[in-house]
Amino acid sequence: MAERKNKSVIPPFEAVGVISAQSIGEPGTQMTMRTFHYAGVAEHVPTGLPRLIEIVDAKKEPKKPIIDIYLKSAAARNRGEAEKVARDLASVFIEDVAKVSDDLENLTVLIVVNEKDAKALGVTLSTVKKVLEEFSPSLKTNGNKFLLQPVKDNAKDSKTGEKKEKKVTAKSVRRLANKVKEALVKGVKGIYRAVVIKDEKEFFIRAGGFNIVGTMGHPMVDAKRVYTNNIKEIEKVFGIEAARNAIIKEVNDVLEMQNLYVDIRHIMLLADAMTFSGIVKSIGRHGLSGQKVGVLGRAAFEETVKHLVNASASAEEENLIGVTENIIVGQTVPVGTGKVKLIMKRTKK
Repeated sequence: MAERKNKSVIPPFEAVGVISAQSIGEPGTQMTMRTFHYAGVAEHVPTGLPRLIEIVDAKKEPKKPIIDIYLKSAAARNRGEAEKVARDLASVFIEDVAKVSDDLENLTVLIVVNEKDAKALGVTLSTVKKVLEEFSPSLKTNGNKFLLQPVKDNAKDSKTGEKKEKKVTAKSVRRLANKVKEALVKGVKGIYRAVVIKDEKEFFIRAGGFNIVGTMGHPMVDAKRVYTNNIKEIEKVFGIEAARNAIIKEVNDVLEMQNLYVDIRHIMLLADAMTFSGIVKSIGRHGLSGQKVGVLGRAAFEETVKHLVNASASAEEENLIGVTENIIVGQTVPVGTGKVKLIMKRTKK
């Protein structure tokens, strides 16, 4: 065991970054662009190379965000209970249950609720009324019809500072109608198309979108096991260590799906490089490569002239501490044996 352990220890000054880059990059060239079906939630969830690029570019949001919501034991064992939770979480907007039309002549917005659709989605007229009252107190109700009149704004005059009554215009009515359509009636904002799936042990919910904090508020959701493929959302809610683990998991999942094996330590190094500063950074000109210490190192990767001009303008020094810089000037690279200097004391004969 001791011998095996010693063999696995990396020698001093080893170029681990280059080895990791090659270890992930080489199988990356063999990746297919196959789309993968994600159990009816978001049809074409990016996998393979597109997903890998998405991760290392530290995109604010994945192209198709997905959230896995695990449930507490009572709901996890019963499909009916799980489906009830899924219905509670999936967001329902006014336009899903009603027809919204704007009357630009009378400057009003008419909302006609389709009671059949509303019942199917578990929405009542009183819930719709409550949501609409937030837009304007002057709400007229007639059965399943609601008439909304925009509120006149009291804006301050920029010169005199006096309050001036703003007229209700056709533009403001159209804007109000669009806001009403997007108003949330039921569910958690950002969660859509929730589907109940059974794995080996239990039922869980997979949905499109993401909103970790919102889903955690439901009493039947197991808050410890909510997971999304949106790494920035994980960083925002759980912190940088959780984001690092998410990067490792996501990259590993992409490679495993393609039946490629890359040692986990290479992926861990990639995740460490992206998160060591306390925030998730991309590996590109806007992230790690664009923030190298050496001027020549930055210039060697994209936007060469910009980096050289900026360095010249501020009389920046180049201490040749990186690999790239030394290759450019034709010196021994300070890595591996190139870093070791040996001094010998010759014995006089």
